Amino acid sequence: MLQTFTHYGVHILVPLLVALVFFKSKWKMAFLIMMATFIIDLDHLLANPIYDATRCSINFHPLHSYYAMILYAILLIPKTTRLIGLGLCIHILADYLDCLFM
Repeated sequence: MLQTFTHYGVHILVPLLVALVFFKSKWKMAFLIMMATFIIDLDHLLANPIYDATRCSINFHPLHSYYAMILYAILLIPKTTRLIGLGLCIHILADYLDCLFM
């Protein structure tokens, strides 16, 4: 139960807090852009089984690989891609925390 709350809390509450604190005038758009980065979970469809509660997604799924994480960190640098990079990095952080609970 705590793992689920932590996982989805980081996935949803952290982007919301980041949007409210750092993007006050456009917080709704910032939040939606960061939430749209959930699309990287489509790589779970490549796994067999698609969902395994005992599997750590970090470095298992292609969009959760260390190489992808380097790209996500680079996206933080340009202002035009910063929100996408933030959303992706927060997403990876949530998944990493999930792995720690295993």
